[in-house]
Amino acid sequence: MRIGLTYDLQQDYLAQGYSLEDTAEFDAPETIAALETALRELGHQPERIGNIRALVPRLAAGQRWELVFNIAEGLRGFAREAQVPALLEAYDIPCVFSDPVVLALALHKGLTKRLVRDAGVATPDFAVVNSVQEAAAVNLPYPLFAKPVAEGTSKGITRNSRVNDRDQLIATCATLLERFRQPVLVETFMPGREFTVGILGSGQAAERLGVLEVRLADAAEQGMYSFHNKEHYESLVEYHLVREPVADEVSEVALAAWRVLECRDAGRVDIRLDAQGRPNFIEVNPLAGLHPVRSDLVILARKVGLDYTGLIGRIMASALERLEHAPFADPSRAVSLPETAHAGRL
Repeated sequence: MRIGLTYDLQQDYLAQGYSLEDTAEFDAPETIAALETALRELGHQPERIGNIRALVPRLAAGQRWELVFNIAEGLRGFAREAQVPALLEAYDIPCVFSDPVVLALALHKGLTKRLVRDAGVATPDFAVVNSVQEAAAVNLPYPLFAKPVAEGTSKGITRNSRVNDRDQLIATCATLLERFRQPVLVETFMPGREFTVGILGSGQAAERLGVLEVRLADAAEQGMYSFHNKEHYESLVEYHLVREPVADEVSEVALAAWRVLECRDAGRVDIRLDAQGRPNFIEVNPLAGLHPVRSDLVILARKVGLDYTGLIGRIMASALERLEHAPFADPSRAVSLPETAHAGRL
């Protein structure tokens, strides 16, 4: 199968003057190379496209692909992760991972939590703050936790994110509003253990890949998986595969959120325990990083015995099976699951 690869390469944006924090979600060359190699090993013909500005002229010139493996994060706006899938949808080109509606919704943590909460999935009480005045009016018990409403890779999460009183909340929100030019999500701080659940598949076919507990070293910023901790994960973070009974409880909440949001193919759901040890939905990443060494989903796959090609094989299998039964599919453009020695099944 001829598969296009869409992505945002970090070095391209650094060369334009963007900072490391600005580009933290973007991909390294080794990610694209690893993905390309895995797809070839699976019997496909990958073709590099690049970001949305590279995709547009190629579509306009009449180029097409049977499928696009999209990991483009986008640069601006709440719908930035949805831009490439929406453009592909307009050209009737299927892509791997969630559709534009889900990607736009999931990036906005406040909207996501409203939908998840309304569906009965446990999530911390929260408020979305648009100004310093709104921060001063937040009526939730302390301690609280504050972060940008639409960022990934722990951007904007620092040692100041946990706030213990009104003055600190106002100061933290003021800083985040100025730095990120977007609302701030303020939620009840969950003091318990932190997990990320890897999920493969779509709808009722979705299943957990595994549950990873994030444990912080003594030298780390405590109480949070902060931007600093994530950037220096080799020395500050320990990842433990969880096999104890709490993994089932955590997975139940994660899968419920995944299905409510209608996420597809693969991703992660972050969960924290409250003071009573009950799992709460924190956020979902339906476009999880695929760096061959440092991305959480890849780390988790390795811990359950699935190598990189196997992980990509599972993702592709989900996408192709889903496309065979897509309700809006054009039968003349149907794709089928190829037989390959590298199907990636556990």
